[in-house]
Amino acid sequence: MNDFLHKLPQFIGNHVALVALFAILLLALIAMQIAELFSKTRTLTPAGLTLLINRESPLLIDLSARGDFEKMHVPGAKHVVMSQFDPEHKDLAKAKELPVVVMDKDGHGNSAKAAQRLVKAGFLKVHTLGGGVYAWQQAQLPIAKGNK
Repeated sequence: MNDFLHKLPQFIGNHVALVALFAILLLALIAMQIAELFSKTRTLTPAGLTLLINRESPLLIDLSARGDFEKMHVPGAKHVVMSQFDPEHKDLAKAKELPVVVMDKDGHGNSAKAAQRLVKAGFLKVHTLGGGVYAWQQAQLPIAKGNK
Protein backbone atom coordinates (compact mmCIF):
# COMPACT_ATOMS: atom_id res chain seq x y z
CA MET A 1 0.00 0.00 0.00
CA ASN A 2 2.81 2.41 0.85
CA ASP A 3 4.44 1.70 -2.50
CA PHE A 4 1.17 2.58 -4.24
CA LEU A 5 0.87 5.88 -2.38
CA HIS A 6 4.48 6.81 -3.18
CA LYS A 7 4.00 6.14 -6.90
CA LEU A 8 0.59 7.86 -7.16
CA PRO A 9 1.94 11.43 -7.65
CA GLN A 10 4.27 10.16 -10.38
CA PHE A 11 1.36 8.37 -12.10
CA ILE A 12 -0.79 11.51 -11.91
CA GLY A 13 2.04 13.60 -13.35
CA ASN A 14 2.56 11.19 -16.23
CA HIS A 15 -1.13 10.73 -17.03
CA VAL A 16 -2.76 14.13 -16.50
CA ALA A 17 -5.38 13.69 -19.23
CA LEU A 18 -6.40 10.27 -17.94
CA VAL A 19 -6.72 11.50 -14.37
CA ALA A 20 -8.68 14.58 -15.53
CA LEU A 21 -11.08 12.36 -17.51
CA PHE A 22 -11.54 10.13 -14.45
CA ALA A 23 -12.28 13.17 -12.26
CA ILE A 24 -14.82 14.52 -14.79
CA LEU A 25 -16.59 11.18 -15.05
CA LEU A 26 -16.64 10.79 -11.28
CA LEU A 27 -18.13 14.27 -10.82
CA ALA A 28 -20.74 13.58 -13.52
CA LEU A 29 -21.74 10.34 -11.81
CA ILE A 30 -22.04 12.08 -8.44
CA ALA A 31 -24.09 14.89 -9.99
CA MET A 32 -26.47 12.40 -11.61
CA GLN A 33 -26.97 10.58 -8.32
CA ILE A 34 -27.65 13.83 -6.47
CA ALA A 35 -30.12 14.90 -9.17
CA GLU A 36 -31.91 11.54 -8.82
CA LEU A 37 -32.13 11.99 -5.05
CA PHE A 38 -33.77 15.39 -5.33
CA SER A 39 -35.95 14.55 -8.32
CA LYS A 40 -39.68 14.45 -7.71
CA THR A 41 -40.00 11.46 -10.00
CA ARG A 42 -38.63 7.99 -9.38
CA THR A 43 -37.38 5.48 -11.92
CA LEU A 44 -38.68 1.97 -11.37
CA THR A 45 -37.22 -1.33 -12.44
CA PRO A 46 -39.64 -3.93 -13.78
CA ALA A 47 -39.53 -5.64 -10.37
CA GLY A 48 -40.24 -2.31 -8.65
CA LEU A 49 -43.19 -1.70 -10.97
CA THR A 50 -44.52 -5.18 -10.19
CA LEU A 51 -44.41 -4.38 -6.46
CA LEU A 52 -46.14 -1.04 -7.04
CA ILE A 53 -48.87 -2.70 -9.13
CA ASN A 54 -49.46 -5.33 -6.46
CA ARG A 55 -49.52 -2.86 -3.58
CA GLU A 56 -51.04 0.39 -4.85
CA SER A 57 -52.75 -0.15 -8.24
CA PRO A 58 -51.08 2.75 -10.07
CA LEU A 59 -52.30 4.44 -13.22
CA LEU A 60 -50.11 3.13 -16.06
CA ILE A 61 -49.61 5.44 -19.03
CA ASP A 62 -47.80 4.18 -22.14
CA LEU A 63 -46.54 6.87 -24.53
CA SER A 64 -45.19 4.44 -27.14
CA ALA A 65 -46.18 4.80 -30.76
CA ARG A 66 -49.54 3.17 -31.50
CA GLY A 67 -47.92 0.30 -33.45
CA ASP A 68 -45.45 -0.41 -30.64
CA PHE A 69 -48.24 -0.31 -28.07
CA GLU A 70 -50.33 -2.79 -30.07
CA LYS A 71 -47.34 -5.16 -30.39
CA MET A 72 -46.63 -5.18 -26.66
CA HIS A 73 -47.42 -3.24 -23.52
CA VAL A 74 -47.63 -3.70 -19.78
CA PRO A 75 -51.03 -5.21 -18.92
CA GLY A 76 -53.40 -2.50 -17.72
CA ALA A 77 -51.49 0.36 -19.35
CA LYS A 78 -53.46 3.07 -21.12
CA HIS A 79 -52.11 4.30 -24.44
CA VAL A 80 -51.74 8.06 -24.82
CA VAL A 81 -50.17 9.83 -27.76
CA MET A 82 -47.59 12.33 -26.51
CA SER A 83 -49.08 15.11 -28.63
CA GLN A 84 -52.38 14.59 -26.77
CA PHE A 85 -50.85 14.07 -23.32
CA ASP A 86 -52.42 16.66 -21.02
CA PRO A 87 -51.90 16.41 -17.24
CA GLU A 88 -54.76 18.87 -16.77
CA HIS A 89 -57.29 16.67 -18.59
CA LYS A 90 -60.33 16.03 -16.38
CA ASP A 91 -59.91 12.23 -16.39
CA LEU A 92 -56.22 12.42 -15.56
CA ALA A 93 -56.64 15.19 -12.99
CA LYS A 94 -58.81 12.82 -10.92
CA ALA A 95 -55.73 10.63 -10.40
CA LYS A 96 -53.51 13.25 -8.72
CA GLU A 97 -53.42 11.28 -5.47
CA LEU A 98 -52.72 7.92 -7.17
CA PRO A 99 -49.28 6.70 -8.14
CA VAL A 100 -48.76 7.28 -11.85
CA VAL A 101 -46.23 5.35 -13.93
CA VAL A 102 -45.27 6.78 -17.31
CA MET A 103 -43.49 4.56 -19.81
CA ASP A 104 -42.55 4.33 -23.44
CA LYS A 105 -41.01 1.73 -25.71
CA ASP A 106 -37.39 1.87 -24.53
CA GLY A 107 -37.21 4.42 -21.72
CA HIS A 108 -35.46 7.00 -23.89
CA GLY A 109 -38.50 8.68 -25.38
CA ASN A 110 -41.11 10.96 -23.91
CA SER A 111 -41.63 9.33 -20.52
CA ALA A 112 -39.25 11.68 -18.65
CA LYS A 113 -40.85 14.76 -20.24
CA ALA A 114 -44.34 13.52 -19.42
CA ALA A 115 -43.31 12.73 -15.84
CA GLN A 116 -42.02 16.28 -15.37
CA ARG A 117 -45.27 17.68 -16.77
CA LEU A 118 -47.22 15.58 -14.26
CA VAL A 119 -45.10 16.87 -11.37
CA LYS A 120 -45.66 20.47 -12.51
CA ALA A 121 -49.41 19.77 -12.66
CA GLY A 122 -49.38 18.72 -9.00
CA PHE A 123 -49.19 14.94 -9.18
CA LEU A 124 -47.54 13.62 -6.03
CA LYS A 125 -46.39 10.09 -6.90
CA VAL A 126 -44.87 10.07 -10.37
CA HIS A 127 -42.68 7.24 -11.64
CA THR A 128 -41.10 6.20 -14.93
CA LEU A 129 -40.28 2.67 -16.02
CA GLY A 130 -36.52 2.50 -16.55
CA GLY A 131 -35.78 0.83 -19.87
CA GLY A 132 -39.41 1.13 -20.89
CA VAL A 133 -41.58 -1.73 -22.07
CA TYR A 134 -38.50 -3.47 -23.49
CA ALA A 135 -37.11 -3.80 -19.94
CA TRP A 136 -40.46 -5.24 -18.85
CA GLN A 137 -40.28 -7.78 -21.68
CA GLN A 138 -36.61 -8.59 -20.94
CA ALA A 139 -37.59 -9.35 -17.34
CA GLN A 140 -39.96 -11.97 -18.81
CA LEU A 141 -43.02 -10.37 -17.28
CA PRO A 142 -46.48 -10.69 -18.89
CA ILE A 143 -47.03 -8.70 -22.07
CA ALA A 144 -50.39 -7.59 -23.40
CA LYS A 145 -51.05 -7.09 -27.11
CA GLY A 146 -53.67 -5.16 -29.02
CA ASN A 147 -55.49 -1.93 -28.26
CA LYS A 148 -56.37 -2.63 -24.66
